[in-house]
Amino acid sequence: MRIHFHRGSAPLRGSLDAVLGFSWTAGVFVSDHAMAATGLTRTTTIDALDTLISLGLLRELPNARLAGEYRSGRPSRRFELRADAAVVVGMDAGRAHLTTTVADLRGAPLARQTRELDVTHDSADERRAAVVAALDSALAAAGAPADGVLAICVGVPAPVDALGRSPEHRDDFWRRMNPGLVELLAHRAPIVRIENDASLAAVAEGSVGAATACDDYIVLLAGERFGAGVVVDGRLLRGAHGGSGEMVALDHIVGVGSADGLGTRLTEWVRAAAAAGEIPPGHPLAGLPEEQLHGRAILDLARAGDPWARTFATRAGELLARVAAVFGSLYDPARIIIAGAVAEGFDEVVRVARERLPHELDLPAPELVLSPLGQAPVAIGAVSAALDAARTGALRAAVPGGRA
Repeated sequence: MRIHFHRGSAPLRGSLDAVLGFSWTAGVFVSDHAMAATGLTRTTTIDALDTLISLGLLRELPNARLAGEYRSGRPSRRFELRADAAVVVGMDAGRAHLTTTVADLRGAPLARQTRELDVTHDSADERRAAVVAALDSALAAAGAPADGVLAICVGVPAPVDALGRSPEHRDDFWRRMNPGLVELLAHRAPIVRIENDASLAAVAEGSVGAATACDDYIVLLAGERFGAGVVVDGRLLRGAHGGSGEMVALDHIVGVGSADGLGTRLTEWVRAAAAAGEIPPGHPLAGLPEEQLHGRAILDLARAGDPWARTFATRAGELLARVAAVFGSLYDPARIIIAGAVAEGFDEVVRVARERLPHELDLPAPELVLSPLGQAPVAIGAVSAALDAARTGALRAAVPGGRA
């Protein structure tokens, strides 16, 4: 189903925005509900409803009498958002994977696909081709036409400014991760939003995760490299170049030394121990080839109570406390959320960090919690951000059937 937009409709744009904004989360409603929620007059409300129906954004349902709900008086007209009028797309475009979700206008997922990427072939052209292929495949799986996309949001492991562009980097990594995606996708949807991946994780945690009803929090992606989404006073921070959560500062922190994440550190530590002959004889990891020695194995053993593995969890917890202290000093958050795939099995690491953190700060220590969203916070945040962009930009968008 295509949405048809006509600029210059009779009701004022503000009235249309108000009624559409109400209908997006209202379910089935009558005009009196819309009037009460928006403060508009009856005539203006009815005009707006009729215009939104003509644009394909709302549908009128059988009235109360035909629906079996009529009791007395004049039956009310009933309306609802056309959730199937278009789709939105959220994509977690990590360095080594693309997770693409297609959802309807109420956020119900229609398809979700993940593609693994070869990180040794990540040129700008190869990445652009991979993003387009992932988008087309997910739309086909959802049964959605290519011209039925209202909004796309892509999360990338790079700073992103307000225009969706990433700054230069010493080895051009950021621009390989975001190789002009705004321009690439502009002909695929009228609304395109490119964001830093950790910022989208913060959107997800604030919407459905561990930061609901919290106005000051940090979401820390701690796997391959540290990255952070920063929310202060209820606002997601970006910075002039999108770098408010960049972690190069960790290179200069004693006891941290780099922005390498906890997953990377644990793998490095256990492989170094194996090379030095420090794995105890008879230990489950003794004698394993290097490619099987990784952070996940150490975490699993630590969670099972293995004393040697728990020394690594303690070391990781102490490092996490130092990193959390940097954010605690800079932003004074109430909560720091450890998110991403690495968060699974991090209970012992976070326990150690909670004990250590108060000794690293003068301010009250923020609460350290694990994300409940598993491996999906960036993907969830991308869909949420695409829906938010669709809600606020639908009436300004021009899509097939009304594209200007």
